[in-house]
Amino acid sequence: MPAVLTIATQPYSDQKPGTSGLRKRVPIFKQPHYLENFVQSIFDSIKPPQGSVLVLGGDGRYYNLNAIQVILKMAAANGFGRVLVGKGGILSTPAASCVIRKHGAYGGIILSASHNPGGMDGDFGIKYNASNGGPAPEKLTDSIYEMSLNISQYRILDAPDIDLEKTDEVELGEMKVSVIDPVADYADLMESLFDFDAIRDLIRSGFRIKFDAMHAVTGPYAREILINRLHAPEDSIMNAVPLPDFGKGHPDPNLTYAHELVEILYGEDAPNFGAASDGDGDRNMILGNRFFVTPSDSLAILTANATLVPGYRKGLSGVARSMPTSSAVDRVAKELGIPCFETPTGWKFFGNLMDAGKVTLCGEESFGTGSSHIREKDGLWAVLFWLNVIASKKQSVEEIVRQHWSNFGRNVYSRHDYEAIPIDAANSVMAHIRKEFEHLPGNTFGNYRVEHCDDFSYKDPVDESLSTGQGLRLLFTDGSRIVFRLSGTGTEGSTLRIYLEVFDPAIERHRLDAQEALGDLIKIAGEVSQIASLTGRNEPTVIT
Repeated sequence: MPAVLTIATQPYSDQKPGTSGLRKRVPIFKQPHYLENFVQSIFDSIKPPQGSVLVLGGDGRYYNLNAIQVILKMAAANGFGRVLVGKGGILSTPAASCVIRKHGAYGGIILSASHNPGGMDGDFGIKYNASNGGPAPEKLTDSIYEMSLNISQYRILDAPDIDLEKTDEVELGEMKVSVIDPVADYADLMESLFDFDAIRDLIRSGFRIKFDAMHAVTGPYAREILINRLHAPEDSIMNAVPLPDFGKGHPDPNLTYAHELVEILYGEDAPNFGAASDGDGDRNMILGNRFFVTPSDSLAILTANATLVPGYRKGLSGVARSMPTSSAVDRVAKELGIPCFETPTGWKFFGNLMDAGKVTLCGEESFGTGSSHIREKDGLWAVLFWLNVIASKKQSVEEIVRQHWSNFGRNVYSRHDYEAIPIDAANSVMAHIRKEFEHLPGNTFGNYRVEHCDDFSYKDPVDESLSTGQGLRLLFTDGSRIVFRLSGTGTEGSTLRIYLEVFDPAIERHRLDAQEALGDLIKIAGEVSQIASLTGRNEPTVIT
């Protein structure tokens, strides 16, 4: 029987997980005991009962396989009875949530830095998901951090590595390791929610799709679902082989980083439908023929058409959106007579609402949409939802969106990202905006009159926890908004995000180019934030 080793260690001070877990550069994770310290801090915080089941896998990025072998040996040394690990170390974030829930696991460890670049000098990440399949609540992530600051030793089994390249069940000390098909459980769940016969008929009719997996985790999932089960032609998927460096690309499904797909959908003889997903498979971008669907509009449209989909035919209990997401879905919820919740950014807030039965669909403007089928956002789920709606309505993507605008009006919306700003400069921008907010209410900027300014806070209706400092909101009397927020998803500097929204009730009068339509708000945002003078940045890195 392999021996359990107790290794003396010293704490690292930089292991505070954010809303998406701990994300650092690969060289940082490769420091002596760095990964082990954090994993032991997770285990010491969750205190798993002897014999518990753990789910483990990641997005295939560099260092994924190395980390899995370490975590398996540590799980065996910390009393787990069984670990379900994806073959080849692969398990998308939504699939991990699915497996946790289906198999009644105590929780899961997901290895991913989401949409951040990978490779030897790229990013790596690790997060813990609880037994509901969703991200660890804030109390638990705070506990993990406290444990990491006081750790003095960790436990690991002295044993050889496990073969992860074939589905099998093997013993690791007294623990069983089940190497599972990473796709099957998730694909079966999708087939239970959507009308695969209708989607097959749509594809058979000549409807052409193009899905870009961006050399990230969703390639095998897209192949099984789109090619094997829905019988789409082989060329319907692209960049479908997961690579440790994501093919030297940036696996973020937006108009900038998924430019190869965008060029195809806006080119000659373009497909009818295009979509992309990110590094770990939880985000989505939806395109029609020469037509882009904003994530905010996507959530509203799926909500309005939910009963066309078998899994949601009985209607929705409610919907939720993150605060920076446009209020387009609010108008749909009001029409349907269901509640709509505005939460901070972070899927754990949606998880609380779903666990309490308060919402069915939810979404974030950062290309994340999902439902109560799991407790994570889900890229391929959104793609299949759109295909099911298209098959039912027998309209193009553009026709569906324009019909929605005609019915509900259009929330013209855009996000401007200023990436990798030095932290001090980013903080100075936010401090300047807060100071400006003190005297802005009642002021006018051209046709826009400021009604209210605040730093968004949220009291969770389920556990009554209070979250403050969630983003600076500049609200105008006509319902238009500008939101300023620092994002915690990067590993270098800070990303300052500016969200702009104006509502047009009579879409036929509105200019269709969002940046032109939002021109006045863009100028106001620059004037209020002074981002150019405080950071030296004259233009955003990414516009979506």
